[in-house]
Amino acid sequence: MFETLGFDETSARAVSVYFALGVGLLFGALAQLTRFCFRRALVGEDRRQAAGVWAIALAVAVIGTQTAVAQGWIDFSDHRLLVADLPVLAVVLGGLMFGGGMILTRGCASRLLVLGGSGNLRALMVMVVFAIVAHATLKGIFAPLRTALGSLTLPLGDAASLSGLAGSGGVAASVITALALFVAARSGNRLLPLIGGAAIGALVPLAWVGTGYVLFDEFDPIAMESLSFTSPAADTLFFAVASSAVPAGFGTGLVAGVLAGALVAALLSGTFQWQSFDSPRQTGRYMAGAGLMGMGGVLAGGCTVGAGLAGIPTLSLAALLALVSIATGALVVERLLNAAASGSGAPTTKPAAQPAE
Repeated sequence: MFETLGFDETSARAVSVYFALGVGLLFGALAQLTRFCFRRALVGEDRRQAAGVWAIALAVAVIGTQTAVAQGWIDFSDHRLLVADLPVLAVVLGGLMFGGGMILTRGCASRLLVLGGSGNLRALMVMVVFAIVAHATLKGIFAPLRTALGSLTLPLGDAASLSGLAGSGGVAASVITALALFVAARSGNRLLPLIGGAAIGALVPLAWVGTGYVLFDEFDPIAMESLSFTSPAADTLFFAVASSAVPAGFGTGLVAGVLAGALVAALLSGTFQWQSFDSPRQTGRYMAGAGLMGMGGVLAGGCTVGAGLAGIPTLSLAALLALVSIATGALVVERLLNAAASGSGAPTTKPAAQPAE
């Protein structure tokens, strides 16, 4: 479709950067205002409300994405999330690592990027380490480990898609949507946060259709992408240090947009505040968590947004397995940390609220 839009001197890749910038601006602002975070939905003090916002976003993302598929605008049959041979060990291990890492850093990758835009230097440092480790796992010193783990696959055939297990894509999408809406309805949220969550969810099919249909150019095709932060963080880092050799892409525009959107929302709402690490011990904990998320996000095929919010609407079994593994890793590490704190004889008084909440 791109060739019909009249861009004679601009490539689809170049336009995708501006498109991603717009999507990122909206996501950053909405995520800042709603405190959108999968970690909060699991272990936050307001986990019920946070889960409701995340669930309504997922419901809208599923409805929008599958509607686009039904209209014939996009097709996931050849997408990496629906490969017939599931790298089960890499997905499960990566998910566990990412989940544990986001507990150590008190925020998933998307939440930390948003916090970085609101003045949290701790979150920005975590994202830098996250991007470095992710890039090292994709193309650097950890790539052989990724390849070795990814070689252990489980042949699924048609079962790689939830539509194959449920009998049809409509049935699978309806079940996921119904469960998500049930969680949202029982969350006790006011209407405004749910509207914000729904708007975040709408960005998922918007990005899929934008890159996979509107910007599709058969002479110079670009990858069909949606919201994701593991590979885009690595791409942004590489672009920052080698922009004369590596052009910007959708992921680079998305990361820049999220930072800018969160910054604008934080300034307008009066929540912008410079923050940093409190101690060397805290620094070490956050750096360890960043490393786990960087490697884990690559192995799992995405983060809580890339594999979860954007991946599950494709009806990918791998995406669902990744999100379940992330949740499991997060809950296990949270329990271990709580047990360690209780066993150390530390005071039981409530700690000061952390910015990543």
